[in-house]
Amino acid sequence: MLQTIAITAISFIGVLLTLIFIHELGHFITAKLSGVKVEEFGLGFPPRIISFKRDETVYSLNAIPLGGFTKLLGEEDPTMPESLASKSIPTRALVLSAGSLMNILLPIFLFAFSFMIPHDKLIETVQIKEIAVGSPAQNAGIEVGDVILKIDDRQVSNRGDIAYLIQQDLGSDVHMLLQKADNSQQEVTVKPRWNPPPEQGAIGIIIEGVDSTVVRESYPIWKAFHESVRHCWEILVLFKNELVGWFIRGIAPQLTGPFGIAQITGEVAKAGISPLLEFAALISINLAIINLLPFPGLDGGRLGFLVLEWIRGGKRISAKKEGQIHFIGLMILILLIIVISYYDIGHIIQGENVLP
Repeated sequence: MLQTIAITAISFIGVLLTLIFIHELGHFITAKLSGVKVEEFGLGFPPRIISFKRDETVYSLNAIPLGGFTKLLGEEDPTMPESLASKSIPTRALVLSAGSLMNILLPIFLFAFSFMIPHDKLIETVQIKEIAVGSPAQNAGIEVGDVILKIDDRQVSNRGDIAYLIQQDLGSDVHMLLQKADNSQQEVTVKPRWNPPPEQGAIGIIIEGVDSTVVRESYPIWKAFHESVRHCWEILVLFKNELVGWFIRGIAPQLTGPFGIAQITGEVAKAGISPLLEFAALISINLAIINLLPFPGLDGGRLGFLVLEWIRGGKRISAKKEGQIHFIGLMILILLIIVISYYDIGHIIQGENVLP
Protein backbone atom coordinates (compact mmCIF):
# COMPACT_ATOMS: atom_id res chain seq x y z
CA MET A 1 0.00 0.00 0.00
CA LEU A 2 2.73 2.47 1.02
CA GLN A 3 4.77 1.51 -2.03
CA THR A 4 1.78 2.22 -4.31
CA ILE A 5 1.21 5.61 -2.69
CA ALA A 6 4.90 6.46 -3.04
CA ILE A 7 4.96 5.48 -6.74
CA THR A 8 1.80 7.49 -7.38
CA ALA A 9 3.07 10.59 -5.55
CA ILE A 10 6.55 10.57 -7.08
CA SER A 11 5.39 9.90 -10.62
CA PHE A 12 2.55 12.45 -10.44
CA ILE A 13 4.66 15.24 -8.95
CA GLY A 14 7.51 14.46 -11.34
CA VAL A 15 5.25 14.59 -14.41
CA LEU A 16 3.35 17.66 -13.23
CA LEU A 17 6.40 19.72 -12.32
CA THR A 18 8.11 18.83 -15.60
CA LEU A 19 5.10 19.98 -17.64
CA ILE A 20 4.68 23.15 -15.58
CA PHE A 21 8.40 23.97 -15.80
CA ILE A 22 8.35 23.63 -19.59
CA HIS A 23 5.18 25.74 -19.81
CA GLU A 24 6.56 28.56 -17.67
CA LEU A 25 9.94 28.35 -19.42
CA GLY A 26 8.17 29.29 -22.64
CA HIS A 27 6.78 32.45 -21.03
CA PHE A 28 10.13 33.19 -19.37
CA ILE A 29 12.32 32.88 -22.49
CA THR A 30 10.03 34.87 -24.79
CA ALA A 31 9.59 37.58 -22.13
CA LYS A 32 13.36 37.93 -21.69
CA LEU A 33 13.96 38.01 -25.44
CA SER A 34 11.20 40.63 -25.83
CA GLY A 35 12.63 42.97 -23.21
CA VAL A 36 9.92 42.30 -20.64
CA LYS A 37 11.07 42.34 -17.03
CA VAL A 38 10.49 39.00 -15.28
CA GLU A 39 10.03 39.69 -11.56
CA GLU A 40 9.77 36.04 -10.46
CA PHE A 41 9.98 32.59 -12.01
CA GLY A 42 8.29 30.17 -9.63
CA LEU A 43 7.80 26.44 -9.63
CA GLY A 44 4.86 25.44 -7.44
CA PHE A 45 2.65 27.84 -5.50
CA PRO A 46 3.63 29.67 -2.27
CA PRO A 47 4.65 29.45 0.49
CA ARG A 48 8.23 29.50 -0.67
CA ILE A 49 10.63 26.72 0.20
CA ILE A 50 13.75 28.27 -1.28
CA SER A 51 14.55 31.20 -3.55
CA PHE A 52 17.43 33.21 -4.93
CA LYS A 53 17.75 36.34 -7.04
CA ARG A 54 19.83 36.70 -10.16
CA ASP A 55 19.94 40.03 -11.96
CA GLU A 56 16.35 41.33 -11.87
CA THR A 57 14.54 37.99 -11.39
CA VAL A 58 13.70 35.95 -8.30
CA TYR A 59 13.77 32.17 -8.86
CA SER A 60 11.67 30.24 -6.34
CA LEU A 61 10.69 26.69 -5.45
CA ASN A 62 7.35 26.65 -3.63
CA ALA A 63 5.53 24.23 -1.36
CA ILE A 64 2.37 23.44 -3.37
CA PRO A 65 3.39 21.44 -6.48
CA LEU A 66 0.17 22.03 -8.42
CA GLY A 67 1.27 24.86 -10.66
CA GLY A 68 3.84 27.51 -11.39
CA PHE A 69 4.07 31.11 -12.49
CA THR A 70 6.13 33.64 -14.40
CA LYS A 71 5.46 37.00 -12.80
CA LEU A 72 5.92 39.69 -15.44
CA LEU A 73 6.12 43.39 -14.76
CA GLY A 74 2.90 45.27 -15.52
CA GLU A 75 0.84 42.59 -17.23
CA GLU A 76 -2.10 45.00 -17.52
CA ASP A 77 -0.33 48.38 -17.02
CA PRO A 78 1.24 49.87 -20.19
CA THR A 79 2.64 52.90 -18.33
CA MET A 80 5.45 50.91 -16.70
CA PRO A 81 8.77 50.65 -18.61
CA GLU A 82 9.75 47.06 -19.50
CA SER A 83 6.20 45.90 -18.72
CA LEU A 84 4.39 43.28 -20.78
CA ALA A 85 1.50 45.65 -21.42
CA SER A 86 3.86 48.25 -22.93
CA LYS A 87 4.81 45.91 -25.78
CA SER A 88 3.10 45.55 -29.16
CA ILE A 89 0.15 43.20 -29.67
CA PRO A 90 2.22 40.60 -31.59
CA THR A 91 4.91 40.57 -28.87
CA ARG A 92 2.37 40.18 -26.08
CA ALA A 93 0.61 37.43 -28.04
CA LEU A 94 3.90 35.56 -28.44
CA VAL A 95 4.75 35.79 -24.73
CA LEU A 96 1.25 34.73 -23.65
CA SER A 97 1.03 31.79 -26.06
CA ALA A 98 4.63 30.57 -25.62
CA GLY A 99 3.80 28.37 -22.63
CA SER A 100 1.17 26.42 -24.53
CA LEU A 101 3.41 26.20 -27.60
CA MET A 102 6.11 24.61 -25.43
CA ASN A 103 3.55 22.12 -24.11
CA ILE A 104 2.74 21.18 -27.69
CA LEU A 105 6.41 20.78 -28.67
CA LEU A 106 7.37 18.77 -25.57
CA PRO A 107 5.25 15.71 -26.53
CA ILE A 108 7.27 15.34 -29.74
CA PHE A 109 10.30 14.54 -27.58
CA LEU A 110 8.36 12.50 -25.02
CA PHE A 111 6.75 10.28 -27.65
CA ALA A 112 10.06 9.93 -29.50
CA PHE A 113 11.87 8.81 -26.33
CA SER A 114 9.02 6.41 -25.62
CA PHE A 115 9.27 4.91 -29.11
CA MET A 116 13.05 4.49 -28.74
CA ILE A 117 12.73 2.58 -25.45
CA PRO A 118 12.12 -1.17 -25.97
CA HIS A 119 8.49 -1.80 -25.06
CA ASP A 120 5.85 -4.49 -25.47
CA LYS A 121 3.53 -4.33 -28.46
CA LEU A 122 0.49 -6.54 -29.02
CA ILE A 123 0.32 -8.15 -32.47
CA GLU A 124 -2.89 -9.95 -33.44
CA THR A 125 -5.23 -10.69 -36.31
CA VAL A 126 -8.26 -8.39 -36.04
CA GLN A 127 -11.42 -10.11 -37.21
CA ILE A 128 -15.02 -8.95 -37.57
CA LYS A 129 -17.18 -10.74 -34.98
CA GLU A 130 -20.54 -8.94 -35.36
CA ILE A 131 -22.05 -6.28 -37.65
CA ALA A 132 -24.98 -4.06 -36.71
CA VAL A 133 -27.94 -4.07 -39.09
CA GLY A 134 -28.12 -0.94 -41.21
CA SER A 135 -24.71 0.25 -40.05
CA PRO A 136 -22.06 1.85 -42.31
CA ALA A 137 -20.08 -1.41 -42.09
CA GLN A 138 -22.99 -3.47 -43.42
CA ASN A 139 -23.76 -0.94 -46.15
CA ALA A 140 -20.10 -1.07 -47.25
CA GLY A 141 -20.25 -4.85 -47.70
CA ILE A 142 -18.17 -5.83 -44.68
CA GLU A 143 -18.97 -9.37 -43.49
CA VAL A 144 -18.55 -11.39 -40.31
CA GLY A 145 -15.22 -13.20 -40.45
CA ASP A 146 -13.44 -10.53 -42.50
CA VAL A 147 -9.96 -9.63 -41.29
CA ILE A 148 -9.01 -5.94 -41.24
CA LEU A 149 -5.53 -5.56 -42.75
CA LYS A 150 -5.23 -1.80 -43.28
CA ILE A 151 -7.15 1.43 -42.67
CA ASP A 152 -6.27 4.29 -45.03
CA ASP A 153 -3.02 2.48 -45.95
CA ARG A 154 -2.02 2.17 -42.27
CA GLN A 155 -1.18 -1.34 -41.13
CA VAL A 156 -3.50 -2.68 -38.42
CA SER A 157 -1.55 -4.47 -35.67
CA ASN A 158 -4.21 -4.90 -32.98
CA ARG A 159 -7.72 -3.94 -31.91
CA GLY A 160 -6.53 -0.65 -30.46
CA ASP A 161 -5.43 0.49 -33.92
CA ILE A 162 -9.00 0.15 -35.24
CA ALA A 163 -10.59 2.67 -32.86
CA TYR A 164 -7.59 5.00 -33.06
CA LEU A 165 -7.60 5.18 -36.86
CA ILE A 166 -11.37 5.32 -37.31
CA GLN A 167 -11.78 8.13 -34.78
CA GLN A 168 -9.37 10.23 -36.87
CA ASP A 169 -11.90 10.47 -39.71
CA LEU A 170 -15.37 10.76 -38.20
CA GLY A 171 -17.80 11.93 -40.86
CA SER A 172 -15.30 11.28 -43.67
CA ASP A 173 -14.68 8.34 -45.97
CA VAL A 174 -12.34 5.69 -44.57
CA HIS A 175 -10.76 3.06 -46.83
CA MET A 176 -10.38 -0.40 -45.29
CA LEU A 177 -8.44 -3.30 -46.80
CA LEU A 178 -10.06 -6.61 -45.85
CA GLN A 179 -9.06 -10.22 -46.16
CA LYS A 180 -12.10 -12.33 -47.02
CA ALA A 181 -12.84 -15.92 -46.02
CA ASP A 182 -11.39 -17.22 -49.31
CA ASN A 183 -8.11 -15.32 -48.60
CA SER A 184 -8.84 -12.75 -51.32
CA GLN A 185 -8.45 -9.07 -50.50
CA GLN A 186 -11.06 -6.37 -50.93
CA GLU A 187 -10.98 -2.62 -50.30
CA VAL A 188 -14.18 -1.02 -49.04
CA THR A 189 -15.13 2.56 -48.19
CA VAL A 190 -17.02 3.31 -44.98
CA LYS A 191 -18.02 6.59 -43.34
CA PRO A 192 -17.74 6.58 -39.50
CA ARG A 193 -20.68 8.26 -37.75
CA TRP A 194 -20.36 11.15 -35.29
CA ASN A 195 -23.38 10.03 -33.28
CA PRO A 196 -23.99 6.28 -33.67
CA PRO A 197 -26.81 4.40 -31.91
CA PRO A 198 -25.94 3.12 -28.41
CA GLU A 199 -23.55 0.14 -28.29
CA GLN A 200 -22.81 0.27 -32.02
CA GLY A 201 -19.69 2.38 -32.38
CA ALA A 202 -18.75 4.64 -35.27
CA ILE A 203 -19.11 2.03 -38.06
CA GLY A 204 -21.19 -0.61 -36.30
CA ILE A 205 -18.82 -3.55 -35.80
CA ILE A 206 -17.66 -5.74 -32.94
CA ILE A 207 -14.13 -7.07 -33.41
CA GLU A 208 -11.99 -9.75 -31.80
CA GLY A 209 -8.28 -10.42 -31.75
CA VAL A 210 -7.00 -13.89 -32.68
CA ASP A 211 -3.51 -15.39 -32.78
CA SER A 212 -2.31 -12.74 -30.33
CA THR A 213 1.36 -12.39 -29.44
CA VAL A 214 3.48 -9.77 -27.67
CA VAL A 215 6.74 -8.55 -29.20
CA ARG A 216 9.43 -6.16 -27.99
CA GLU A 217 9.73 -3.12 -30.23
CA SER A 218 11.86 0.01 -30.41
CA TYR A 219 12.52 2.60 -33.15
CA PRO A 220 15.79 4.17 -34.26
CA ILE A 221 16.01 7.87 -33.43
CA TRP A 222 15.14 9.13 -36.93
CA LYS A 223 12.03 6.96 -37.18
CA ALA A 224 11.05 7.72 -33.58
CA PHE A 225 10.90 11.47 -34.21
CA HIS A 226 9.10 11.03 -37.53
CA GLU A 227 6.45 8.83 -35.93
CA SER A 228 6.26 11.17 -32.93
CA VAL A 229 5.43 14.22 -35.06
CA ARG A 230 2.70 12.28 -36.87
CA HIS A 231 1.36 10.89 -33.59
CA CYS A 232 1.16 14.37 -32.02
CA TRP A 233 -0.76 15.68 -35.02
CA GLU A 234 -3.18 12.76 -34.89
CA ILE A 235 -3.77 13.32 -31.17
CA LEU A 236 -4.63 16.96 -31.84
CA VAL A 237 -7.13 15.72 -34.45
CA LEU A 238 -8.60 13.32 -31.88
CA PHE A 239 -8.95 16.15 -29.36
CA LYS A 240 -10.70 18.27 -31.99
CA ASN A 241 -13.05 15.42 -32.86
CA GLU A 242 -13.80 14.83 -29.19
CA LEU A 243 -14.73 18.50 -28.71
CA VAL A 244 -16.97 18.45 -31.80
CA GLY A 245 -18.50 15.18 -30.61
CA TRP A 246 -19.54 16.74 -27.29
CA PHE A 247 -21.75 19.20 -29.16
CA ILE A 248 -23.05 16.76 -31.78
CA ARG A 249 -23.88 14.05 -29.23
CA GLY A 250 -25.02 16.54 -26.60
CA ILE A 251 -22.98 14.94 -23.81
CA ALA A 252 -20.97 16.54 -21.03
CA PRO A 253 -17.21 15.96 -20.98
CA GLN A 254 -15.67 13.64 -18.39
CA LEU A 255 -13.65 15.93 -16.09
CA THR A 256 -10.82 14.82 -13.83
CA GLY A 257 -9.00 16.92 -11.23
CA PRO A 258 -5.51 16.71 -9.70
CA PHE A 259 -6.35 13.72 -7.46
CA GLY A 260 -7.85 11.79 -10.36
CA ILE A 261 -4.86 12.52 -12.58
CA ALA A 262 -2.55 11.43 -9.76
CA GLN A 263 -4.37 8.10 -9.47
CA ILE A 264 -4.15 7.51 -13.24
CA THR A 265 -0.46 8.52 -13.27
CA GLY A 266 0.31 5.97 -10.57
CA GLU A 267 -1.41 3.20 -12.53
CA VAL A 268 0.42 4.14 -15.73
CA ALA A 269 3.79 4.34 -13.91
CA LYS A 270 3.41 0.70 -12.86
CA ALA A 271 3.34 -0.28 -16.56
CA GLY A 272 6.81 1.16 -17.18
CA ILE A 273 8.69 4.25 -18.30
CA SER A 274 7.48 4.13 -21.92
CA PRO A 275 3.73 4.30 -21.03
CA LEU A 276 4.50 7.01 -18.46
CA LEU A 277 6.25 9.15 -21.09
CA GLU A 278 3.28 8.75 -23.45
CA PHE A 279 0.83 9.65 -20.68
CA ALA A 280 2.90 12.74 -19.81
CA ALA A 281 2.79 13.74 -23.48
CA LEU A 282 -1.02 13.47 -23.49
CA ILE A 283 -1.29 15.57 -20.33
CA SER A 284 1.04 18.15 -21.87
CA ILE A 285 -1.20 18.47 -24.94
CA ASN A 286 -4.24 18.74 -22.65
CA LEU A 287 -2.53 21.49 -20.67
CA ALA A 288 -1.75 23.41 -23.86
CA ILE A 289 -5.32 23.21 -25.14
CA ILE A 290 -6.89 24.15 -21.80
CA ASN A 291 -4.57 27.13 -21.39
CA LEU A 292 -5.52 28.44 -24.82
CA LEU A 293 -9.26 28.38 -24.09
CA PRO A 294 -10.63 31.95 -24.15
CA PHE A 295 -11.54 31.95 -20.44
CA PRO A 296 -10.50 34.76 -18.04
CA GLY A 297 -7.51 33.85 -15.91
CA LEU A 298 -6.03 31.54 -18.54
CA ASP A 299 -3.51 32.47 -21.22
CA GLY A 300 -6.31 32.16 -23.78
CA GLY A 301 -8.37 34.67 -21.83
CA ARG A 302 -5.53 37.19 -21.96
CA LEU A 303 -5.11 36.52 -25.67
CA GLY A 304 -8.82 37.23 -26.02
CA PHE A 305 -8.28 40.72 -24.62
CA LEU A 306 -5.52 41.25 -27.19
CA VAL A 307 -7.90 40.27 -29.98
CA LEU A 308 -10.49 42.67 -28.58
CA GLU A 309 -7.85 45.43 -28.43
CA TRP A 310 -6.90 44.77 -32.06
CA ILE A 311 -10.56 44.86 -33.15
CA ARG A 312 -10.97 48.18 -31.31
CA GLY A 313 -8.05 49.67 -33.23
CA GLY A 314 -5.60 49.57 -30.34
CA LYS A 315 -8.03 50.87 -27.70
CA ARG A 316 -7.47 48.86 -24.50
CA ILE A 317 -9.82 47.73 -21.80
CA SER A 318 -8.76 49.49 -18.61
CA ALA A 319 -6.04 47.67 -16.64
CA LYS A 320 -8.23 47.66 -13.52
CA LYS A 321 -11.24 46.15 -15.29
CA GLU A 322 -9.15 43.51 -17.08
CA GLY A 323 -7.46 42.54 -13.82
CA GLN A 324 -10.84 42.17 -12.10
CA ILE A 325 -12.16 39.94 -14.90
CA HIS A 326 -9.09 37.69 -14.77
CA PHE A 327 -9.39 37.46 -10.97
CA ILE A 328 -13.04 36.39 -11.20
CA GLY A 329 -12.15 33.82 -13.85
CA LEU A 330 -9.33 32.44 -11.70
CA MET A 331 -11.67 32.09 -8.71
CA ILE A 332 -14.18 30.20 -10.86
CA LEU A 333 -11.43 27.85 -12.05
CA ILE A 334 -10.25 27.21 -8.50
CA LEU A 335 -13.82 26.50 -7.39
CA LEU A 336 -14.26 24.10 -10.32
CA ILE A 337 -11.04 22.25 -9.40
CA ILE A 338 -12.22 21.95 -5.78
CA VAL A 339 -15.59 20.51 -6.84
CA ILE A 340 -14.02 18.02 -9.28
CA SER A 341 -11.43 17.03 -6.68
CA TYR A 342 -14.20 16.38 -4.14
CA TYR A 343 -15.79 13.82 -6.45
CA ASP A 344 -12.40 12.33 -7.40
CA ILE A 345 -11.54 11.79 -3.73
CA GLY A 346 -14.93 10.15 -3.19
CA HIS A 347 -14.28 7.68 -6.01
CA ILE A 348 -10.77 6.94 -4.72
CA ILE A 349 -11.98 6.35 -1.14
CA GLN A 350 -14.57 3.89 -2.47
CA GLY A 351 -11.86 2.07 -4.40
CA GLU A 352 -13.18 3.16 -7.81
CA ASN A 353 -11.34 4.52 -10.82
CA VAL A 354 -12.02 8.18 -11.50
CA LEU A 355 -12.60 7.38 -15.18
CA PRO A 356 -15.01 4.68 -16.42
